[in-house]
Amino acid sequence: MVVILKQKAKKEEVVNLIDWIKKQGLDVHVVEGASKTILGLIGDTSKVDEDAVRANDIVENVRRISEPFKAANRKFHPDDTVVEVCGRKIGGGNFQVIAGPCSVESKEQIKEVARDVQASGAGLLRGGAYKPRTSPYAFQGLRAEGIEFLLDAKKETGMPIVTEIMSAAHIELFRDVDIIQVGARNMQNFELLKALGTLNKPILLKRGLANTIEEFLMSAEYIMAGGNENIILCERGIRTFETATRNTLDISAIPLLKQLSHLPVVVDPSHAAGLTSLVEPLSKAAIAAGADGLIIEVHNDPKHALSDGAQSLTPQQFGEVMDSVKRMVEFEGKHF
Repeated sequence: MVVILKQKAKKEEVVNLIDWIKKQGLDVHVVEGASKTILGLIGDTSKVDEDAVRANDIVENVRRISEPFKAANRKFHPDDTVVEVCGRKIGGGNFQVIAGPCSVESKEQIKEVARDVQASGAGLLRGGAYKPRTSPYAFQGLRAEGIEFLLDAKKETGMPIVTEIMSAAHIELFRDVDIIQVGARNMQNFELLKALGTLNKPILLKRGLANTIEEFLMSAEYIMAGGNENIILCERGIRTFETATRNTLDISAIPLLKQLSHLPVVVDPSHAAGLTSLVEPLSKAAIAAGADGLIIEVHNDPKHALSDGAQSLTPQQFGEVMDSVKRMVEFEGKHF
């Protein structure tokens, strides 16, 4: 349930209303938008008397939210959420590109890629330190050492870093990571999501390869219910019957997520396609559909990459993609 307040509501009156609502056994989330202040009621609102709330002089309207996700709901928070990381903004008309290798393989490799993607216009550096792999015999990442190599690259370039967490037990190792990524396989690792909800750090949440939009937003809700509202949603393709591509990029998810939620949405064309030749057209499609950013895999030597070389662009290829991306972002009226 959301309670929309009148513009001229006095602070003391708002405080009194919030106290009254809390006495009904509910939590209250205050959203001060550009034109309206909204009180989001969290908890069992089925017993709340709408007429009693509406009778308050400072209340303009009361609406029930039928969807199970509340904090992530645009009805709850009409204005776009803007996630800011080291001066880089994502959402609300701000566009960012996150780029880097699937796996951090060495200190020299990640620094080289960081310099290259930054020169082409990427604002944030990605790289996997902990790698969830289908095979237990595949490269699992450099783990804590990989995070140290990412931090070294950040020190040299100034680029904020994005890397994936696999267990709540590793949270302390991620204290200096700028954006913690939750991968597709962990989208419904609810204990991990609850732990991340206690942090004051942006979370990039990837959609599971076989999850619905509602399930995706409910996973975001788990994090937000813990108090962390700095969530970036990532559409990375879903599993379908098609075998020509690694996954199928659900373009319709982008405008739908923007309608249902206030959270920024980025797209991963690399994992969606699994083919370097499709990264550019899928990136363009994502921008046209309203995405707030892209996360693209770039490797200095894809043929010898320890993971996902087939979908990784070379630095030169990435530069060419970025030329197209910049033109399209400018055409769409967004800020790079």
